[in-house]
Amino acid sequence: MSLATSPVPVAGAAETPLHVAHRQLATAAERIGLDAGTHRMLATPRREMTVSIPLRHDDGHLSVLTGHRVQHNLSRGPAKGGVRFSPHVDLDEVRALAMWMTWKCALLDLPYGGAKGGVTVIPEAHSVGELERITRRYTSELADFIGPERDIPAPDIGTDERTMAWMMDTMSVARGMAVPGAVTGKPISLGGSHGRADATSLGVARIAVAALAEARGSASGATAAVQGFGKVGRGAARFLAEAGVRVEAVSDQYGAVRRDSGIDIPALEKHVSVTGSVVGFAGADPFDGEELLRLDVDLLTPCAVEGVLHAGNAHGVRARVVVEGANGPTTTAADRILHDHGVVVVPDILANAGGVVVSYFEWVQANQAYWWSRETVESRLLSRMLDAWHAVSSAARTADHTLRDAATVLAVERVVEAHRVRGLYP
Repeated sequence: MSLATSPVPVAGAAETPLHVAHRQLATAAERIGLDAGTHRMLATPRREMTVSIPLRHDDGHLSVLTGHRVQHNLSRGPAKGGVRFSPHVDLDEVRALAMWMTWKCALLDLPYGGAKGGVTVIPEAHSVGELERITRRYTSELADFIGPERDIPAPDIGTDERTMAWMMDTMSVARGMAVPGAVTGKPISLGGSHGRADATSLGVARIAVAALAEARGSASGATAAVQGFGKVGRGAARFLAEAGVRVEAVSDQYGAVRRDSGIDIPALEKHVSVTGSVVGFAGADPFDGEELLRLDVDLLTPCAVEGVLHAGNAHGVRARVVVEGANGPTTTAADRILHDHGVVVVPDILANAGGVVVSYFEWVQANQAYWWSRETVESRLLSRMLDAWHAVSSAARTADHTLRDAATVLAVERVVEAHRVRGLYP
């Protein structure tokens, strides 16, 4: 397919997350010989909604926020995706994240399509009461758009299980009955799943261990740098350390710390729980966070936000393996550079899929009103993740593709097959 018939931006355009997502789809479409109409259908979200969110602040004054929800694809089942509270949320970012969720769910063979949502807000600037009012109004505006049979939200950047409890309650009150399957990532007391909080981190770490074993024979004794010490990076660093990987550097939005003999991750977690940042940790030395991406380590795990590896810094990456804990941390230009330098990149739609896998388990448990043990959840999670890893790794070797191309092709083929079997209505 030529770019002239594709929705991909022209060469030279800024590499926003949506541009990156479109280019990844275009590559997969070309590799599988997808016709232009089907390509365009997959590149276009199925449904979008933008809502205004009036907020009465604690001091009585009124402001208006903006929220979005995008359902990218519904061919394999109801939509699934997180809700993000961040000042950087805009419609194009949500579109990209929803598309990646479609491929992620298909790759892990979950009966979902992809969705994403968000509110443009600085959550730290608001009280708990204001955040609750924002969440409930956002949920009520989307009430006819989401639900256990339509679109199941989950936590993301700036949201957590408390946010999901508010969303579930708002939807339950509107329906006049408890609807535990309306969201995932809920507190255990409301029908949440054991193992959900650590699921993404555990999946990232286990996939990293598998990739290191393939690249160097064993993960034991390997060195690593973890960018981001939030929901994903914090747990990933802990699980990597438990697997025998020496985590030498960690960063967050405020700074970075480094210790060549390895950071005591449990001690760092305690420090962050008290202070809110890795800055000032006595067990390691401070250094420039940007330098973390250029450290001579076996493994680099970007676990923060999109676009941190780009044309301006990818040449400096010395890690042998990059495992994407964040969504879209590598731009298309950086992907090409890393590939040319022999760096193995494990794509986000595989590496960080643990969260949506256990969200699926939570949704199943809620629908059955029967809850599993943590051991059962983690065993089934790792089985799904490693099955996907072996499928992607094998496909990449067979077709001489990168892991990202192989993963995206597998995912797109599954979505296209669902479209083909269902047919086009009317």
